[in-house]
Amino acid sequence: MNQSSTRNPYLIPFILVCSLFFLWGLANSLNGSLIRHFQFALDLKRWQAGIVDSAFYFGYFVMAIPAGIFMRKFGYKRGILAGLMLYAGGALLFYPAADIRVYAFFLFCLFTIASGLAFLETAANLYVTVLGDKNDAEWRINFAQSFNGISIILGPAIGSWFIFSKKEYTAEVLAGMTPEQIDAARVQEALSVQGPYLWIAGIVLLVALLFWITKMPEVGREEELAEGKVGILEPFKKYRHLRLGVLAQFANVGAQATLWGYFVDFKIDFARNEHLGFVNSLYRVAEDATPDQIAGFHASFALVLFMLGRFLGTYLMSRMDARKVLSWYCWAAVALVVLAFLIGGLIGIVCIMLTYFCQSIMFPTIFALATKGMPPAERKMASSLVIMSIVGGAVMPPIAGLLSGVGGMQLALVVPIVCFSYVVYYVLRGYVVQNAATTA
Repeated sequence: MNQSSTRNPYLIPFILVCSLFFLWGLANSLNGSLIRHFQFALDLKRWQAGIVDSAFYFGYFVMAIPAGIFMRKFGYKRGILAGLMLYAGGALLFYPAADIRVYAFFLFCLFTIASGLAFLETAANLYVTVLGDKNDAEWRINFAQSFNGISIILGPAIGSWFIFSKKEYTAEVLAGMTPEQIDAARVQEALSVQGPYLWIAGIVLLVALLFWITKMPEVGREEELAEGKVGILEPFKKYRHLRLGVLAQFANVGAQATLWGYFVDFKIDFARNEHLGFVNSLYRVAEDATPDQIAGFHASFALVLFMLGRFLGTYLMSRMDARKVLSWYCWAAVALVVLAFLIGGLIGIVCIMLTYFCQSIMFPTIFALATKGMPPAERKMASSLVIMSIVGGAVMPPIAGLLSGVGGMQLALVVPIVCFSYVVYYVLRGYVVQNAATTA
């Protein structure tokens, strides 16, 4: 990479922006723990608990375009600060939500966090692509997203250590408890989310302070203002590769949210009492650990694979075309989920875990491909549209949850199979930069 002339002036801003990737990875990876946790703590059915992801990703859908408009008017720095404050506010609201134990309140907390993340992702994903040589944009965004890969390992581990109960409340256990004892247990379970989210809020506020006191360059601001006003949907109408890229990101995030959000359920359904020995050894799982806790540790290790996949993908992209690397990962993802669907059992769980490795570079590379070849003003609105497509994570998990009610968790795998298949199409053909002028 020949970035010696562009990287140094942007070093501190780039480091700070990389911290944002870490922060939203943590929020995303905690959702899977909440989905499983709320099924008992709030007495929910599996599909109802899946609405955790729906509320979270719907926040992206609602706030992505306002974030792009805000950033267009006020710049990257203020957009990032607005996102951080929403993120911290949503995390702080978990404290009263746990006291009240109203599911809608928890969903509002997650919606608020996701609204903040919509600002952060709209700004940060685009910002890192312009902080240097445009030919290295895919490499740069994948490098920054590597910090996201590091943080998401923590979510399932935090869920296992600090959120999941050390006691498994099976139907048999509940049958031996009085209604008062069951209610007291649910209250205790709900309160367990307070501590982790208070810590998250404190860290987010600290990062906001660092952004506040740091000068952030507004790359391309003069050129952007010279271009004049850009309509919200103008880039979407103009660029075919953006339209198809929005659908590809919708499918990608939908598949990811399904596999991550229901991973503990997949593990319990496919291999409740079978575990990978090296995972148990790595996390030093205690003999009295519940199946939910052990499944959480398996999910955490799967996210280690996600991180490794991103580091390897970033390295490969420094040596060859980014799209070619992405195509390998996408084909492997389809094959692995199909195998999990056909085989099930512990082997099926291993296949799902390996799918995490393949997913690692999909989001940033699709983002870079979908927003390529545009002037600055159009790029910010295009960024909003791609981030808005994260709503796929709100749509697909409930569908998978309903399918699981018909044919078990194995049938739920149909959702990621279909989603990854479309991503393969985009990587092979849909990515080509064509605008209205070239296609007319």
